[in-house]
Amino acid sequence: MGCEVVQSDETLGKLVYEIQILRGIAESIQQRMDLVNTAITELRLAASTLEGIGSEESGNSLLVPIGGSSYIRARLDDKERLIVGIGADVAVEKTVGEAKEDFQARVLELEKVRISLQQQLEETLTKIDGVQREIQRVTQQKSGEAGDVRGA
Repeated sequence: MGCEVVQSDETLGKLVYEIQILRGIAESIQQRMDLVNTAITELRLAASTLEGIGSEESGNSLLVPIGGSSYIRARLDDKERLIVGIGADVAVEKTVGEAKEDFQARVLELEKVRISLQQQLEETLTKIDGVQREIQRVTQQKSGEAGDVRGA
């Protein structure tokens, strides 16, 4: 009888460790999803801003966000070309049309990544649910064995 209790304690310990690992994985996936969602939002905002600038005249004064809910006044010299970051702190000059196409392509890629991450998260949550059920089963089995020992 004592060997069974030790085995159930070991099993329970392994299951608790497994669920901790799975929860860490789920949290990491959720953080990556948050980053992807932020990137998608930024790209859509950039595309929307380009639409708004299209209606402005060259030479008009604009308020340009500089972060921290702060803006600087700037003059629109060329509304046909802009500088677009392409990653690794590298930027290139593109036309508005090229930039819009680039933003759309990046959003599509990020949407694919988001779908993949969502699937990974769902799989991980399903595994967590299974481990929780197994913990409950082992715990019930263990408390049943403890009841048998007391009754003897």
